[in-house]
Amino acid sequence: MRSLRSRIITVVGCVAAVLLQGPAEGQTPDAWTRPFPPFKLIGNIYWVGRYDLSTYLVTTPQGHILINTGVGDTAQQIRASVEQLGFKMADVKLLTATHGHWDHVAGMAALKKMTAAALVVSEHDKELLESGGKADFRFGSVEGSWFEPVKVDRTFRDGGTLSLGGTVLTAHLHPGHTKGATSFTTEVRENGKTYRVVIANLGSINPGVTVTGMATYPGIEQDYARTFASQRALTIDVFLASHASQFGMHEKYKAGETYNPDRFVDPSGFLDAVVRLEKAYLDQVRKERAGRR
Repeated sequence: MRSLRSRIITVVGCVAAVLLQGPAEGQTPDAWTRPFPPFKLIGNIYWVGRYDLSTYLVTTPQGHILINTGVGDTAQQIRASVEQLGFKMADVKLLTATHGHWDHVAGMAALKKMTAAALVVSEHDKELLESGGKADFRFGSVEGSWFEPVKVDRTFRDGGTLSLGGTVLTAHLHPGHTKGATSFTTEVRENGKTYRVVIANLGSINPGVTVTGMATYPGIEQDYARTFASQRALTIDVFLASHASQFGMHEKYKAGETYNPDRFVDPSGFLDAVVRLEKAYLDQVRKERAGRR
């Protein structure tokens, strides 16, 4: 069995490529996956992930929602974080993910066994999760990207919702990174103010992907284009994402700091991230087309 470090390096596109301008200086796979204390992000949304790999706990009076997992013994790590916050894993009723790559869903099968929660994901990533990563258009043949297969209970389409205990998450299909990559939006109330929250799956491009079309994903160019257009059209206040590094979590928050509901309000940062990744996509399209002449 490969070590955690070697597995992360094997699927570097799922981790390193999502950092908007490449890995930060000195950042290593150990930094991406090392422990980080759970904390309240805003309203009923909590961070229960690792240093870089995002896992979100959304609490409600009728049970909770977990978004994403991570790598390694992620189920036990998430359990410890959830319980440290004073919540119970037995109250988790829904599991979902921003996309079906190993670094975000490797622990989903274990979490489903632990909680008996229903797994609900994009219809376009259902096969990816149920195949344990083998159905991925880019990494399906890479053993280091495989994970324990997990049965999907229900799926949603673009604009579909996950509702529990008065909380509604709206799913936005933002494909390209995977065929079913998804961002979620919701609203939370704090001190009489409504905050529009996005948990974004940004349109990063993995190494080895041909964005002008692949036999395993012929419509990838159009999907990326639609994703960037959709994300530019979103009106949000709070910017969260699939990786802490994507929304500057560690620049905005240090472990133990006093709760501040405005800490992650960053609509301009979200738009800047989308525009920067769209430019990278357009540059790659031009290079690929020029290379075919």
